[in-house]
Amino acid sequence: MTEAEALRPDRLELGEGIRWTDRGIVLVDILAGRLLTATGSPTDPLRQLVRLPVPLGAVAPVAGAPGSWMAAAGTGMCLLPPDGTARWLARPEAGAARPMRMNDGTADPHGRFWAGSMAYDAEEGRGSLYRVDHDGTVTRVLDGITVPNGPAFTADGGTMYLADSARGVVRRYAVDPATGALGTPEPFVTFDDGSPDGMVVDVQGAVWVAVWGTGTVRRYGPDGRLDRTVCLPARQPAGVCLQEDVLHVTTARVGLTTPGPHDGALFSVRVDVPGRPADAYRHRGGLPSPREAS
Repeated sequence: MTEAEALRPDRLELGEGIRWTDRGIVLVDILAGRLLTATGSPTDPLRQLVRLPVPLGAVAPVAGAPGSWMAAAGTGMCLLPPDGTARWLARPEAGAARPMRMNDGTADPHGRFWAGSMAYDAEEGRGSLYRVDHDGTVTRVLDGITVPNGPAFTADGGTMYLADSARGVVRRYAVDPATGALGTPEPFVTFDDGSPDGMVVDVQGAVWVAVWGTGTVRRYGPDGRLDRTVCLPARQPAGVCLQEDVLHVTTARVGLTTPGPHDGALFSVRVDVPGRPADAYRHRGGLPSPREAS
């Protein structure tokens, strides 16, 4: 087992969606609607890039648009230009029977953006997975999920891993590179302890999983076998990314009646298998205008 350390002073309510991008490390504090970046010295406070009046689940950089992000936020998907004013593509969960919000999300190697939704009270089966295609169209591709986390993609974009955290399972899907259509799911890993949360795939095709409630991040080979465990002095790991050979882990204080001193911290640890930068969302034909995206 390997132990990680927290050097920055920040303690987030629900730190998640951490990504190594061409603009550095970014992460979110979901319920506070904050997009943050880890810059400067490893001991410096996180710097806020954007704050939204709605929950912010995750972002991906937008190719060819410096300072712009595709975001899973509130009840849908929006573009965040450098001024931080949300330009909505769609809000498919706005009319849901139960209060809903977007959760984790990421771009795939083909430039599409994927993100999940969940009920605020995590009601069974209320969540969905959405895909934003290159033209900005938002499509529901899976439903009946309770708390979706990830997804995470292999480097060729041919395989997607998606956690249903409340049900303690990570599933694997084949992805059609031309259309983004998903194949039949197959179980990848089932958890008897804790809940699988954020994930990232390394250059060897292994999957690193933050396991909420256990204080661990676990690496599973492509065959689903546990390879190693990283231990944290925080109970609720929520997001992971690999910045070359440094594993970064976000954690959360939400739901803890007596948070410990490291709950909600950002942790880092050196590992021996690197990752690659997060993929960007690629919009064909230029970004929508504010009128088109309203």
